[in-house]
Amino acid sequence: MNRTIYFNLCAQKLAALSSKIEILGKLNILHDHNHSEDFYLHFLNKLYGYKLENMNAIQNNTEGIDLCDKENKIVLQVSSTATKVKVESALNKNLSSYTGYSFKFMSISKDAAALRALTYTNPHNLTFSPPTDIHDITSLLTTIRSLEINAQHSIYSFLQDELDPGSRQIFVETNLAAVINTLSREDMLDGYAAAVPIAFDVDKKLILNNLNSAALIVEEYKIHHHRVTRLYEEFNRAGKNKSNSVLNALMMIYAKNTSNYSGDELFFKVVDIAIEKIQSSANYAQIPLDELEQYVSVLAVDAFIRCKIFKNPSEVIHAVT
Repeated sequence: MNRTIYFNLCAQKLAALSSKIEILGKLNILHDHNHSEDFYLHFLNKLYGYKLENMNAIQNNTEGIDLCDKENKIVLQVSSTATKVKVESALNKNLSSYTGYSFKFMSISKDAAALRALTYTNPHNLTFSPPTDIHDITSLLTTIRSLEINAQHSIYSFLQDELDPGSRQIFVETNLAAVINTLSREDMLDGYAAAVPIAFDVDKKLILNNLNSAALIVEEYKIHHHRVTRLYEEFNRAGKNKSNSVLNALMMIYAKNTSNYSGDELFFKVVDIAIEKIQSSANYAQIPLDELEQYVSVLAVDAFIRCKIFKNPSEVIHAVT
């Protein structure tokens, strides 16, 4: 997944929580309101590097603040009400013991853009800049959008675990995705692939396996066999027999589907399942689907030439692996 996908997923999670708090609040169902203090404690700590603690866990009904970061000298109010009166009400509480602290306000269900343009009475002279210290879902997402992909992934994982733990999909890395990532950076028209002839006649194998439509794909992409060989050699330098794991993955997909499919249908089934496997890999760097289909087809044709998938004529001479 790329940064755009992670950002969109984070936006969906936060927007859903905001809407839920708003709707249930109107019904006087407040369990999500109560949960939000702890949720935003951990979320803001993760997003901004704060070290907030829940003051109500230390001292019930702490006036004006819900969360406090003593190390970075931050006090923060979490609220489902986003009005000037609400902000000033917090600022006007007895906060004299927090001299030198900065004040922040987190609106958990309403847009607070208008509040960031206002001025406020601040009797204890806490550090408070409304444009940057008043948070809402939109401002949080603006921060998330600017993060690099690993940080976005970490934020999304937190939101998934916290807000929807039962449906989390576990992604694992695959060598198949790693090869696709590498292949996607190749110039497929550089002439390298056709530099060396393939010492392998595929025609008999195509006829034996009743491949007609797939024969067009094999004919188109067989010239890339030597390109894939080079990539596998480079890939193997990162770990012993990694290329074999890719070929075995394709072989396993083929073997598991031979009882239900044959001929062209089986070939394209191998490609389709390999695409699904790659798309669900944690290390897959997303590319357009048509490009992914092309690169997976190149690997499938290469596996066909290496005699890893589909039956071989008895006199076949294997391509060099």
